Amino acid sequence: MSKRRKVRTEFRKNRSQRTRHTNWTRQFHSETIDDQNLPAGQRIGKDESSRKRTVWVSDPVDGGDGESLLSSTLDVDESSTRAGRVLCVLGPVSEVQDAANGEIYHCATRRLLTTLSTTERHVVAAGDRVRFSPAVQGTSLRDGTIERVEPRRATICRTVRGRRHIIVTNVDQLLIITSAAEPRLKPNLIDRLLVTAEKGQIDPLLCINKIDLVDPASLQPLVGVYSQMGYRVLLLSAKADVGIDRLRRALKNRASVVTGQSGVGKSSLLNAVDPVLELKVREVSAENQKGRHTTTTARLLPLACGGYVVDTPGVRQFQLWDVIAAEVAGFYRDLRPYVSRCRFPNCTHTHEDDCAVKNAVADGRLDERRYASYCHLYAGDFE
Repeated sequence: MSKRRKVRTEFRKNRSQRTRHTNWTRQFHSETIDDQNLPAGQRIGKDESSRKRTVWVSDPVDGGDGESLLSSTLDVDESSTRAGRVLCVLGPVSEVQDAANGEIYHCATRRLLTTLSTTERHVVAAGDRVRFSPAVQGTSLRDGTIERVEPRRATICRTVRGRRHIIVTNVDQLLIITSAAEPRLKPNLIDRLLVTAEKGQIDPLLCINKIDLVDPASLQPLVGVYSQMGYRVLLLSAKADVGIDRLRRALKNRASVVTGQSGVGKSSLLNAVDPVLELKVREVSAENQKGRHTTTTARLLPLACGGYVVDTPGVRQFQLWDVIAAEVAGFYRDLRPYVSRCRFPNCTHTHEDDCAVKNAVADGRLDERRYASYCHLYAGDFE
């Protein structure tokens, strides 16, 4: 049994009360203050510690900040709460599936969680395993409150306005969906998503949709580069029903998340795999060949073949979270073997002399486009 302990944690600035309601100094110089009738509960001159609070946790944590508190286990009464899984987050309300009977609850989030001072945009994300307390039984879609978020694994996240945006948690594999045309294929976005999968230790699967619009032979150089690094690549067409059986086998009995830019056909592929899903789809814009946002929130969807898949909104930019410059080359499978052979231990592999990575590119042992992708990522996110 875990030992309980107290933790001091900070709360968001906009959740604290004003330090004082009146400028007492100005009032003192302008008029006489009736010190007999001053409000007894008013705080004057307190420091930042006034925004801290002591909470009980069941697991040891490092420090008392909100990040460590979220990764620990808040102490709740498990006899009055139930285990559940967050299916999707709709603003302040989350759809939670009861792990025992499969019923769906519309749950608000405990105020303690929503007011923690963290770097996350939202404290609850699709895929989270939670403890929730149901309200009084009523309709089939019942109400409740999320009391605790269990420790996460295999998280897909990105940086949005300097904060951590968790797209989905607790998944087994990441399906990177791109299209051969309409919209055009973006290898740099693929590489960023592969770095995210490497960092999260999630099995990636690269799916190139709409191959019916191009000559498949033109994709072989790109497919060959990724295949040589050990990545699985599927050539698909939701419209022509090409490769759908292989995709269905890859999804069977696994927890998968589908991601990629708008318009590549994520929802169309899932409809082809499991027609019961009946996900909404829209045509790509004829003016700019960009996708139109149809899926608006990440949602867990059970599959008839077993397992579940998370359909996510399309992304046009994907900025990495919690990755420092020195780590980037280590997340590129093809660059990784050469990193330790450079002359300088702090080599950035961009401009230094006697760089093993640059020499491998010059000798044809590394793909030039992949190296350019690394330089683009390094310069774009860290300089």
